[in-house]
Amino acid sequence: MCDKTIYNDLKAAADKIRQGEVILYPTETVWGLGCDAGDRKAVEEVYRIKKRADSKALIVLVADEDMLSRYIGTSIPAAVKRFMTEHAGRPVTVVYPRGHNVAPNLLAADGSIGIRIVTEGFAHELCRELSGAIVSTSANISGAPSARTFSEIDPDLMKSVGYVCQSGRDNAPGTPSMVVKYSDDGSITILRD
Repeated sequence: MCDKTIYNDLKAAADKIRQGEVILYPTETVWGLGCDAGDRKAVEEVYRIKKRADSKALIVLVADEDMLSRYIGTSIPAAVKRFMTEHAGRPVTVVYPRGHNVAPNLLAADGSIGIRIVTEGFAHELCRELSGAIVSTSANISGAPSARTFSEIDPDLMKSVGYVCQSGRDNAPGTPSMVVKYSDDGSITILRD
């Protein structure tokens, strides 16, 4: 896919997100359903499309540590930095104790939020284009297997969103990220390896 096609795809996806739409897009792990992390109605729509209980929190993606700090209310904790360095090359979603500047229905019941920094690829560029966080949840109906490739996405799911990205359709199968929980005492607990 040429750079101009990717650029146009990014612009189209970002425009739909700004309009409150839900999109299907490639991440560095699996295909995702996404929307503006600050748009309560769009987040509700993601839950509806996935047929997922809204008591199960969704994660968000950000492009870098500066963007992350807007959503956790502080700079990245030293313990998290160390953990990320030790697991370099592996996508890691970190559940932080408190989320800020996101739709309230995006937070877990205890106020925590799961965030992954994406450092490359379409999702990274989409966060940069939007200058903010986007929701990321696997492109599947709740309980069904994650769509590791574009061809694994349920056709009915595609019909439920405002935009389906052209980029990344030929990507190799991905795997979900490692999920860890960071606590205020500096400890890190692995929730999913």
